[in-house]
Amino acid sequence: MGELTTIMARDGHEFQAWLVAPPGKPRGAVVVLQEIFGVNAHIRAVTDAFATQGYTAIAPSLFDRVRRGIQLGYTQADFEQGVGYRRQIEPDTALKDIAAAVAVVRHSGRTGVVGYCWGGALAYLAACQLPLGCAVVYYGRVADYLERKPRCPLMYHFGGADQSIPPADLERIQAALPPGTPFYVYEGAGHGFNCDQRASYDPQAARLAAERTREFLARHLRGGSHAQGGSDEIT
Repeated sequence: MGELTTIMARDGHEFQAWLVAPPGKPRGAVVVLQEIFGVNAHIRAVTDAFATQGYTAIAPSLFDRVRRGIQLGYTQADFEQGVGYRRQIEPDTALKDIAAAVAVVRHSGRTGVVGYCWGGALAYLAACQLPLGCAVVYYGRVADYLERKPRCPLMYHFGGADQSIPPADLERIQAALPPGTPFYVYEGAGHGFNCDQRASYDPQAARLAAERTREFLARHLRGGSHAQGGSDEIT
């Protein structure tokens, strides 16, 4: 459905991104931020899905700073390799590439970011630094960045059985939220529950989170609202 295109960050770094046009006139744009497994088949499918909802969607290949074309699976070896790549890229460096992706799709209207795992933390940082309509964090480790304050509405999705994000971190994140910020914890769901290629995939949690994300994007991108919205419900 989409295609790889080459874009450039402000520091001159050229990298690839998976770019997908919606079937009709764009209702806004969504930047999809990868896990530590690269812009693989799963991330491309997620990006395609946002395009079917009416958004120009783009997934920047953030690992191109290390090596172009990295696409990993979900074995332990893939995980260790992905961690190694992530450690070579500082968050503020990744934000340069995210900013370039935002610039590419800006013509489509208000832009949001949706990030998963590593990309979830980057989505939070992007919300603090870039001109965005909204941002969605899926199980991102954002507790260490709470001194930075978001400039747009945020939605959070976490797994209640996520062994990699301690409950204390969730408490710190929730305590820092502005009133009314949608913050969801899915009971029994583990890290990566949205990915249907991972052992931790939880179809029920993934479906509910996707519905909430779709409504959130529609409210803040298509509706053009700057206000925080949603519920602080924990399910």
